[in-house]
Amino acid sequence: MSSGNRSEEAVDVQKSYEVRTYGCQMNVHDSERLSGLLEDAGYVRAPEGADGDADVVVFNTCAVRENADNKLYGNLGRLAPMKTKRPGMQIAVGGCLAQKDRDTIVKRAPWVDVVFGTHNIGKLPVLLERARIQEEAQIEIAESLEAFPSTLPTRRESAYAAWVSISVGCNNTCTFCIVPALRGKEKDRRTGDILAEIEALVAEGVSEITLLGQNVNAYGSDIGDREAFSKLLRACGKIEGLERVRFTSPHPRDFTDDVIAAMAETPNVMPQLHMPMQSGSDRILKAMRRSYRQERFLGIIEKVRAAMPDAAISTDIIVGFPGETEEDFEQTMHAVREARFANAFTFQYSKRPGTPAADMDGQIPKEVVQERYMRLSALQEEISWDENKKQVGRTLEVMVAEGEGRKDGATRRLSGRAPDNRLVHFTQPEQPVRPGDVVTVEITYAAPHHLLAEGTPLAVRSTRAGDAWEKRTTAAAKPAGVMLGLPTVGAPAPLPAASAPACGIG
Repeated sequence: MSSGNRSEEAVDVQKSYEVRTYGCQMNVHDSERLSGLLEDAGYVRAPEGADGDADVVVFNTCAVRENADNKLYGNLGRLAPMKTKRPGMQIAVGGCLAQKDRDTIVKRAPWVDVVFGTHNIGKLPVLLERARIQEEAQIEIAESLEAFPSTLPTRRESAYAAWVSISVGCNNTCTFCIVPALRGKEKDRRTGDILAEIEALVAEGVSEITLLGQNVNAYGSDIGDREAFSKLLRACGKIEGLERVRFTSPHPRDFTDDVIAAMAETPNVMPQLHMPMQSGSDRILKAMRRSYRQERFLGIIEKVRAAMPDAAISTDIIVGFPGETEEDFEQTMHAVREARFANAFTFQYSKRPGTPAADMDGQIPKEVVQERYMRLSALQEEISWDENKKQVGRTLEVMVAEGEGRKDGATRRLSGRAPDNRLVHFTQPEQPVRPGDVVTVEITYAAPHHLLAEGTPLAVRSTRAGDAWEKRTTAAAKPAGVMLGLPTVGAPAPLPAASAPACGIG
């Protein structure tokens, strides 16, 4: 049976799919590609809240957390009786945990039909078809990248904001991180291919892109060009219609002065930086195999603020790494006070099976880790609030989002992101406004995690991104007999605030 016939058959019977994503931005980006591949093969997206009630359920997994496998097998167990009642239903498991555990998944959950790895997500439709025809599980784990995720079909979750992968893999050897073992050594994408994708996205109405890489500012290591990333940022500045450029996550080791200059001198590169610190203790940083020390990290922040005084800087911090003493922890607290992060994603250390840190001496008791975590969280909450209060009275351009404000319906407000990525809730203007449009507001109140603009917006600017959102939602709402839910619109999801460091990024 040809792939074309498969697509027609899938549409005829309206085979549906659901993709469940765990972990980092790289996984979110991969899941957009998995959705695109399935739709290209003739499947339609199951309605929101399907909760496994689909013909194909795909788990895109993460291996960062110690209990990641328990979470997966628990979810798989809940689907087993559903699959028994639904003939033809298929379950696929991909991502980092699949790359790590391979055939173990099918042994523990024999009702799984397909297991695929981080390097061969493009094979999912073929593997599903093969499993259906052969009536046996298909396990295929590639050892090296077959295609950059961005070259595959996509179903983007946002009409105006998009991820663009510039590299995959990581050459670092951080002792808490399993990513290099699962995603391989760093491989950079050609600059021309990256810019061509961005230009195509802008032509579709996208106005904000986030450059994505496990160690994004090491871009160019393949060709030995240490300034390749800053050159890429400057090239993005020449793309007409591209309003906002962000990137995540950089590593302090590769954060050179030319990158700071490119950020400051390229108008559409936003004054925002998320750079993982992980610890403020030089001794712990050495044990983590992080190639910088506190002085170097704080020095970068000082240079960034000198070039961009309004920049919002955020970070990742691990509390309770093996061997961390009270003195080490106080060094982290000191670094946080000095850095004055806009926000920090703080994590309690948990063992990652397969990492050197999991076998280190000096594992910290959970109650000690929890107590330190609470102290650090309280300090950062205070700093975040103080930094947000400095925004009161400022006039900001906010790009409107959907789904960012949980109380917007009750408060008759809308929500969006300022250039520095701060979340802003604002009074709904009298004229129509759409996600992707830009609203100018004056900040009147600050909370630790958001800003509020209570007055009438000063201006509303309709954008091509807003047009793209309107066209997309109108098309999705038309009764075409296809099981497509309304798209989730908004900026790519921010880093999780209560889980492990995002897939080791940074």
